[in-house]
This record gives sequence, C-alpha cells and structure tokens, in this order.
Amino acid sequence: MHKELRVAAYAVCVRDGQMLLARWVARDGGKRWTLPGGGMDHGEDPYDTVVREVEEETGYTVEPVALLGVDSMRRTHPRRLGAPVGFHGLRIVYEAHVTGGELRYETDGSTDMAAWHPLDEVSSLDRVGLVDVGLALWRERPGTGRVTGIPEHPADAGN
Repeated sequence: MHKELRVAAYAVCVRDGQMLLARWVARDGGKRWTLPGGGMDHGEDPYDTVVREVEEETGYTVEPVALLGVDSMRRTHPRRLGAPVGFHGLRIVYEAHVTGGELRYETDGSTDMAAWHPLDEVSSLDRVGLVDVGLALWRERPGTGRVTGIPEHPADAGN
C-alpha cells in the first residue's frame, strides 16, 4: 500500500467571543468549516506555514502566540487511480492573534470563504473534526498538547 504523509499547521483565532474559520472545499465539492491553515512546503518552518496559510485563506496577518498541540489522524482511502493509500495527517495547532489585514476570501485555493463565528454556534456548523480538536486544545491547554475522545469526521482526510 502506498503511504502518504501530510504535515500542516493551523491557527485557532478567537476574538470577542468569535472564532475565525475558513470554509474548505473538498475534492467532491462538499464544503465544511475548518481552522485556517494548511500544508507545509518542503523546508518551511511550521510557524511560517501558519502565518502564510492564514493570510492566504482569510486576508489576515497573524502572530502565533502559543503552540496548543499536535493532532495526528490516519485513514485509508483510494487514490485517484484507484489503488489504496495509507494517509497520515500530522496537524500542528497554534493559538494566533490577528495583527493586521482585512477579511477576504481565498481565490483558486482549497477554501472559498472565511468568517467569524460565535463560539457558542461553532458546534452547530457543518465542520471538519479539526475545528473540535482546535477548540478543545484552546480551552483545555493540555500539557501533552493532545486531546482525546473527539471523533474524526470522514471528510477530514485532505484537511
């Protein structure tokens, strides 16, 4: 079986009781809210990745202020040519504060929208599991940088 590793960095941005999310567009056209962030380029530092990705997806400049934790997820899914792939996503999650820029939508990327959502409404959004992980890390701040008991969403594989 082919193996695929994707390392990515994401931001939990909370301000005035609202959370910044980006709407991810899956390959099948489905749309779900996710944390702003994304895949690391070869040789790129995760800190720089989260700053770059948040700006690309939301228009905001951010300053990561704390490393909240790391989420690891695995699944098997078919590749484009039909052969199965063992996918492993390693997701580095930072708390970040907006320091500049203006809210805008990404064009020609993996997201099509960005918006602030009241914290008490996030659980009712159509979202990927990473949002729940990020919120739990932000609220609990576990010393291990790991939360357990949050179910994975099947559509998380590319996010």
